[in-house]
This record gives sequence, C-alpha cells and structure tokens, in this order.
Amino acid sequence: MNFSIVLSTQPSSFSALAYKGDLAGNIAKIGKLGFDGVELAIRDPEQLDMPFLRSVLEEHRLPVPAIGTGQAYGEEHLSFTDPDKNVRERAIERIKSHARIAGELNALVIIGLIRGRKHPDLSRETAETYFCEALKNCASSSPSVRFAIEPINRYETDLLNDVQSGLRFLERLGQDNIGLLLDTFHMNIEEPNLIESIRLARTRLFHFHVADSNRWYPGAGHIDFRSVLATLDDIDYSGFVSAEILPMPDPDSAARNTIEHMRSL
Repeated sequence: MNFSIVLSTQPSSFSALAYKGDLAGNIAKIGKLGFDGVELAIRDPEQLDMPFLRSVLEEHRLPVPAIGTGQAYGEEHLSFTDPDKNVRERAIERIKSHARIAGELNALVIIGLIRGRKHPDLSRETAETYFCEALKNCASSSPSVRFAIEPINRYETDLLNDVQSGLRFLERLGQDNIGLLLDTFHMNIEEPNLIESIRLARTRLFHFHVADSNRWYPGAGHIDFRSVLATLDDIDYSGFVSAEILPMPDPDSAARNTIEHMRSL
C-alpha cells in the first residue's frame, strides 16, 4: 500500500495541511521520511513553476497521486454552485487548469470544497444541477484525467456529505472518469459505519485520505486504522492513502508519526 501526504504549493489559510510552501525543502523531507508520494494542494496552477516542480519531484522519485483544489474556494471563493454565472465559469476554468497539470503529473483532480455550499437564493435542485453541469464540463474536457468527489462533513458544506449521496451523484453524472475520494475525518462524522461505507464505495473509490478523529495524525485519536487498511486491502484498493492532517504538534512530528503509525499496521 502506498502512502502520501499533502503539501500546499502556495500559502493557504486552510489549517489541515502538514506542510506549506518551500517545495524543495518539504518534498525532500517527505521523501526522507519514507512516503511513497506527495499530494499537492494547488490554488492556482498558473502560479506554479512546473519545470522546477518536476525536477524536484524527479530528484526525490516522488509521484503525485492527486491534486487538491479547495484553496480556489477558500482563498478566492470560486465555486461550481455560486449564483453568479461568472464565478461558476471562473471555477470551471480553474479546475480545467488543474486538470492540465494533473495530466502532466499522472495525478487525479480532487473535487472538494470547490463545489461550494447551497446559496440561500438557490434551491437544492438548482445547486446540484450547477454542480453536475460544471463537473461534467471539466471531466469531458479531460477524458484521460480522473476526478474524485470528496464527501465532506456537514459543518463545511451542505452538498454531498456522505458516501451514499456521493454514489447517487456519480450515477447522475454517468462518467467513468469521475469517482469518489473518502476521508476518514469526514467519514467519522457522517458515516454510520465507516468500514461498511468503504465497502459500499469499493468500485468507485479513486483516492483515500486519512486523518484521525481530531484531524491530527493517524494514531492520535480513536479511529481504528488497522481495520481501515484491512478493508482497503479486502476491496483491492490500489490507489494511495494520503494524510491530510493538522500540523500538530508540529509539521515534522505530524508527518513522522503518520508514516510510522501507518507502516506499523
């Protein structure tokens, strides 16, 4: 099983990031700690020095399993469900730019908070239609790139909070290059049975995030990660298991404790 950890390529107000910035230094640390890959959180791909990034990744032999996009929502308020058509179009173009980078790096694109929240002026049906149309547009424009929708807990968004709603939405989309990303932190809040929900998503599971119940590193809370990994093995999951965690008690300790705990299982 391959393990990765999230690195933000740009400064961000999002707290659940063990590492931010200093690409060369942090990628070197991640490789030295024994991770098999590095997931990149990218707000704006246009601001990336791709030749430099590729050279650092190649130097440390670290693939990029996935690209996170939520900072475009968190920092710039772009979303697929904004009532303003111009904002929705900008969000679509931003995700298309993420998809171009993903194609270069053989990574998938995470669709998390970029979906936004249901605006008070919109019905739920309209919001979900906007989301569906936007994601279809992005996925159709890059058919060789995979997109993974992340069910996120109710305190962060009111659109697609659990595995069952995610699977229903995938049926509505009807595109093979769109699947799910499951995150143990969100699942611990929303899923009646975390293990059974992993099994339910089995054929559509593209990517997997780990964080403990307190969003610290695995082993710092009460989630049974031995059972989580055993279940992923049972369903023949072959993707990465990626840590999206708070930098607590400090970034290096969080990363070290993550890889040590997960390897021990």
